[in-house]
Amino acid sequence: VTSTVKCFVMVLEAWYMDGSEEDQRRPHRLEPNQPVSLEQLKELGVFYWQLNADIYESDPELQQIRKDRGYSYMDIITIHKDTLPNYEEKLKMFFEEHLHLDDEIRYILDGQAYFDVRDKEDRWIRIAMRKGDLITLPAGIYHRFTLDETNYTKAMRLFVGEPVWKAYNRPADDFEIRQRYMATASSSACFFCVLRDDSSSYMVVRLKRTLSCRYCVGSCCTRPSSWPSDSFRRPR
Repeated sequence: VTSTVKCFVMVLEAWYMDGSEEDQRRPHRLEPNQPVSLEQLKELGVFYWQLNADIYESDPELQQIRKDRGYSYMDIITIHKDTLPNYEEKLKMFFEEHLHLDDEIRYILDGQAYFDVRDKEDRWIRIAMRKGDLITLPAGIYHRFTLDETNYTKAMRLFVGEPVWKAYNRPADDFEIRQRYMATASSSACFFCVLRDDSSSYMVVRLKRTLSCRYCVGSCCTRPSSWPSDSFRRPR
């Protein structure tokens, strides 16, 4: 008799938030719930790994990620009323909508928390972070952070080079990094290639961001079969 052992892996969970102003630590799911996939998060520049937090000090997978992505700086913060000075003030600051000029990289070593990020239509997405979750938020994305109702998390903070803690509260649209982020976030769905009248060349046309990207996916940045293979370059 052969027995089969099944391993269930907790996958990162994210969802669109309701508009309630109740306790920020509550889940704030819509009714019915509207989940957000990892692929949708990737489209926003948010990336995720699930690691073994019990061996974070010697984990070869974490070491490889740090090497590949240049995360040279690391420290650890415990967010709890008994361990974090100015606890209430810090929580309020973390929950202000803001952006950074560098990526934000956090690895949950214990406890739970939420990261909220804005999507392309400016809707809030809540990302539930648990032990073993490593996430990167791109520079220029509007986001915020809060504990959940357990009121505790322990997290590793990672940076490329020296840490930069400065946050810029919204509105911060004039920063070059914000404009660059918006251009990158919309580029995969907001460019079309149009042939000139004589079919000898083409123009790249960028549509205004107000056009919903859902109508463009699958048809943008595609080279017609009649074009030479080296004549098309995807806009960046």
